[in-house]
Parts: sequence; structure tokens; C-alpha cells
Amino acid sequence: MSAIIKIKPLGFPWETSDPFLFCAYHEDQYPKGNGDLGPDASLEGRNIGQDFTLKDGWRMYHGTKVPGFPAHPHRGFETITIVQKGLVDHSDSLGAAGRFGNGDVQWMTAGKGVQHSEMFPLLHRDKENLFLLFQIWLNLPKNKKMVDPHFKMLWNEEIPKITIYDDHSNSTEIILIAGNLNGKIAAAPAPDSWAADPENEIAIWTMKMDPNATYKLPIASEGISRSLYFFKGNEITAEGYTIPVNHEIILNAHQELVIKNSGTEAHLLLLQGKPINETVVKHGPFVMNSQVEIREAILEYQQTEFGGWPWPSHDHVHDASKGRFALYPDGTQINK
Repeated sequence: MSAIIKIKPLGFPWETSDPFLFCAYHEDQYPKGNGDLGPDASLEGRNIGQDFTLKDGWRMYHGTKVPGFPAHPHRGFETITIVQKGLVDHSDSLGAAGRFGNGDVQWMTAGKGVQHSEMFPLLHRDKENLFLLFQIWLNLPKNKKMVDPHFKMLWNEEIPKITIYDDHSNSTEIILIAGNLNGKIAAAPAPDSWAADPENEIAIWTMKMDPNATYKLPIASEGISRSLYFFKGNEITAEGYTIPVNHEIILNAHQELVIKNSGTEAHLLLLQGKPINETVVKHGPFVMNSQVEIREAILEYQQTEFGGWPWPSHDHVHDASKGRFALYPDGTQINK
């Protein structure tokens, strides 16, 4: 049996398989920042509030002064936010907050409902502010849909990084956000996550392959979904296929796959896990198991705003002087 099931071009957002819902990929070359943590550049010609067109190498998204995503609700799933470059300012309806990035990962369980904002402060006023983020939506099973919201930080310094060399000393570096590899185990996910049970074989890796490197993916159990997203580089080859950049490779996880890179450094994301195999009903930021539950979510949000918004503005950013930190709902603060 072939390891490769299908190869298809990447869209926006990236399509995923159960237990994942989708993956958003954002890469922006922001200019120097101004005194308000926004771009020191004209916003003329942009559809402010809905700026998703790459203009001059960057976008404002839903931000009006600072790029990002002002306060919005979620229910019924998790967000896993991997920030390889740049920073994200988090604020939420529980009173929690944080600034993270440059390799950090935030794992947030929306559960029964939370509002949060994700703004992208441009702290550098003397050089460009480079930004690269993945946000993965991981579903929750029915019995966990209404758990209390929770977020935790996986700090860059604590995330396992594994370098594997091929027979010609070319390396593949794997950053282990979820799962295990070669005896190393990723930091624990949020406690109510589908990823918290090792039997679900959740794996979230970012991979960087040297030019001409070869790497063999390990085997997972039969029935596990697995996709590779080739988002930067030139081309890779596997099982006789030549695969250009910006393609998803859907795999049989229980079959070995040997990947051979071309002469340009390649970057990939791997998503893997046991399907939840439950009905999924989506409506914008809500993911439940039935239309009735979606209507209940909308009504409850209209009535309660999932606890309201305790911050001065819906696009709240933290002071420019602050470094990386996490403030939890119980008042605990961790500074990095």
C-alpha cells in the first residue's frame, strides 16, 4: 500500500482532517513600527477591518491600528497558535493575558465559551517586523465541548527540538509541539484536549529540511489521519512523486514515507491524530455537534458575551516595554 493518498494545492485556510478543523497560515513582512505598535506606513488603499489582501508584503487583518484579530468568541474546540516569528498579544474574557512569540506556542481550550483578542504588536521601530504564525483548530469531543476555558503556554525554551541526520550528514530539524519522537515527548497539552490522551496519537511538528536532506517518517497506527503541509522551499520527492511547494500531502500514517528534499531548504508542518468521528456542525467561531447546540451558543453569547470584556478596547495591546509573559485568570504571572 502506498503511503501517499492524495496531493493537493494549499488553499486559505489549509484544509485538515478529523480531529483537526483547519489551519490558518499567516506570513507578513511588516514595516517598522510606530509609537502605537502599528505599522509606520500609510494604510491608504487597504480595506481596514477586513484587510486580508497581501499588499506591500503584509496585511492588517481585522485590526484598524495594530494588525491582528480584535476580541471574538469561540466555543467547542481548541486553538493551537504557533508563532515562529514576531509576537502576539493575547487578552481574553477571563482576564488572562500574554505576549508570546519567536518560537512560543499558545494552547487554548475554548470549551463552553471564551472571548479573546490576538493582536500583532510591531515593537521594532528601527527595522522590519517579520511575522509567521500558524493557528490550528483542534476539535473537542462531545463530552468535552462544555469544559471550562483554559490556556497554557508552551514556551520556546521548553519545546523539544530534534535534529536527525541522513547518510550524507544533511539534517532535518523537528520541533515537537505535540506527540513524541525518538524518546522525546512534547510538553503536555491543555488538560481537556483530545491530545491529552496518548492513545489519540496527536502529533504536531514543524520540520526544516536541509537542501538535499532525506527523512523517513515513522509509522503511526492504522486509522490515524496524517497530513504534511509543504509551505516553503522548492520541491520534494516521495514515492516517485515530485511535489512542488504549497501543497498538502495526505498520508496513510501506518505506511513509511521517505522524503527527499531538493537543493533549497524546505519547511513543512505535520498534523496527525486519531479521528474523533463525531458529527461536526460549524458556525463561524462555534463548533458543536448539532444545529441546536449552535443556536444555543449564539444565544448565550448574545446574552452573556461569555463573561464580557474586561480590557479597555477590543483590540487591546500590552505596553511596548513588556517582554514575553503570561497572566493567568487566577492572577499568576510568568515572565520570560
